Amino acid sequence: MDFSSNGKYLATCADDRTVRIWSTKDFLQREHRSMRANVELDHAILVRFSPDCRAFIVWLANGDTLRVFKMMKRDDGGYTFTATPEDFPKKHKAPIVNIGIADTGKFIMTASSDTTILIWNLKGQVLSTINTNHMNNTYAAISPCSRFVASCGFTPDVKVWEVCFGKKGDFQEVVRAFELKGHSAAVHFFAFSNDSRRMASVSKDGTWKLWDTDVEYKKQQDPYLLRTGRFEEASTVPCRLALSPDAQVLALASGSSIHLYNTRRGEKEESFEQVHGECISDLSFDITGRLLASCGDRAVRLFHNTPGYRAVVEEMQALLKRASNESTRQRLQQQLTQAQEALKNLGALKK
Repeated sequence: MDFSSNGKYLATCADDRTVRIWSTKDFLQREHRSMRANVELDHAILVRFSPDCRAFIVWLANGDTLRVFKMMKRDDGGYTFTATPEDFPKKHKAPIVNIGIADTGKFIMTASSDTTILIWNLKGQVLSTINTNHMNNTYAAISPCSRFVASCGFTPDVKVWEVCFGKKGDFQEVVRAFELKGHSAAVHFFAFSNDSRRMASVSKDGTWKLWDTDVEYKKQQDPYLLRTGRFEEASTVPCRLALSPDAQVLALASGSSIHLYNTRRGEKEESFEQVHGECISDLSFDITGRLLASCGDRAVRLFHNTPGYRAVVEEMQALLKRASNESTRQRLQQQLTQAQEALKNLGALKK
């Protein structure tokens, strides 16, 4: 799955040779409409929107490569989807673990389960090859700010590189930026906050960690560990995680269940058991942070992020005590009231 950067769409791909584009404004309605793009003679296992939401890329299951689809708006408001004439050249030698497009639109990343990450331009030319030295990669991703590419795998760390471009937009090099060190076993998964200033990771050592990555890494400053929480399931089965855009809530998926943690306190707040008929294959917050989406069988499930609203309530109450002027107090009170109303409507307001 992938949410578009403008928040209007969710793209999903499946074994039925289709990519479906869903309108997020329908999510809370009874009817959920989607537009369908057909993947000729293959099926997609990963899908990502372009930053301008006028195209998307997919990873082809049998073709082992990237295909680009252009989205053209029709007069009736719908879209037509057209694949570009040629797929990207086949370069990976192992199964793919993730793909991504930088929000700047300057590069595409593909990562495979050996130790390879490729950085491509949008025309399908390889700009750089990264050897992660993890023994094997379990996940890799581009940061929302588009400066970094990070990876995790068999080693107990998350490695982060900076993808450098010149002032005229020309690619220059990929350099090591920093590492998240502190786990004692392989890292299953990690995620960035929306501003790329926080990261979260979950490891086979049975813990999750929240990091402050807003550091001067060029001066050898290391990220700060902010919080460690227990998640025993991670010691026995692979896990996925999603970090809310504001980094207040961490969602962890193991098997077919989802657990939501408050990152400030490190406490588990919600659990949703066996929400899919198969293992959860993707987990993502929408750009507002109000909804969490998961998939794993033939359906996408959507959850209200009640811990996120509670975190806002806690934060606003603390800020109100320190607020010095009236206009600030009014703004904070408004945000507090909105969060409390949302919790009340969801029947999740704790006494």
